[in-house]
Amino acid sequence: MSLNPEIEPPQADIGESLPGKPPVGRLAPSPTGVLHLGNARSFLLAWLSIRQQGGKLLLRIEDLDGPRIKAGATEAAIEDLEWLGLDWDEEIRIQSHRLPLHEKALQDLISAGLAYPCCCTRKEIEEAASAPHEQVSSGDHPSETIYPGTCRGRWGSMEEAAEATGRDPALRLLVEEPAIPFFDDFRGQEEGVLNGDFVLSKRDGTPSYQLAVVVDDALDGISEVLRADDLIPSTPRQLLLYRHLGGIPPRHIHVPLIVGPDGKRLAKRHGDTSLAFYRRQGISPEEIIGALAHLCGWAPRGARLRPADLVAGFQLDRLPSEPMIWEDERYLTADH
Repeated sequence: MSLNPEIEPPQADIGESLPGKPPVGRLAPSPTGVLHLGNARSFLLAWLSIRQQGGKLLLRIEDLDGPRIKAGATEAAIEDLEWLGLDWDEEIRIQSHRLPLHEKALQDLISAGLAYPCCCTRKEIEEAASAPHEQVSSGDHPSETIYPGTCRGRWGSMEEAAEATGRDPALRLLVEEPAIPFFDDFRGQEEGVLNGDFVLSKRDGTPSYQLAVVVDDALDGISEVLRADDLIPSTPRQLLLYRHLGGIPPRHIHVPLIVGPDGKRLAKRHGDTSLAFYRRQGISPEEIIGALAHLCGWAPRGARLRPADLVAGFQLDRLPSEPMIWEDERYLTADH
């Protein structure tokens, strides 16, 4: 299957972009909650990179995680991005509108013998993979459980699996490769550990994040993906799907997370860092952008800036390579 029938995939290494073409990037918020400073920093960097290169930037709402979708979160995310001064080109993409295309990709993988039904519960997987050798570490990231392949070759079809077990099966990709090394344009060479067979569609039939992102990015011609480095483990999985489905994989740029004073990613324990909270405090978008620029080492403390002010001087290699520590009292306060 070719994910983009208008383009024949070139003979290039994974991670290379077509030369001579302006890049196409994307902002991809998920309406599972409010946007926070970590989201804002990643979206700002993605926006700056594409705008400096004279490329095209798309907005895609990734709304497939049904149980976690919050009412009004899509509208709030769009409003927050506009408030920050982050614009995009073309109409907004809604991921759920492409479900038939995701399903087509799934069927192609099944027909190619690359996918199989899995009826294992989360508890069964954890118990089967509880031995120390089944826990792996991917570079700087904590270990994760490898699916032990319990259902490989067990069922001939989704229907057979459901009838035999009384459970709705998920669908997993048959992964033979231990890793797909790739070059990250910020971090350098990555091992690209795959960690076994991963889910392509959930038990309710919803496409997984990995599959939907690959199908959507390829259809939109996305050539640059800039995101936080907690998503590095997803990259080799997505690159493997590009190999199986065709299309041109984008270049990847993974940047350090924003963390709290305890070194852990921003969460409720660090207080409210949502954009909505700061807006309620009367803090301006210029103060937010200025604080993020200061955190990145690009502006003095207390600067008030718009995203456009940073385009000309944007240099990714000036970004600190370590996680960025956020403390409200140092960057933004209610009594500003």
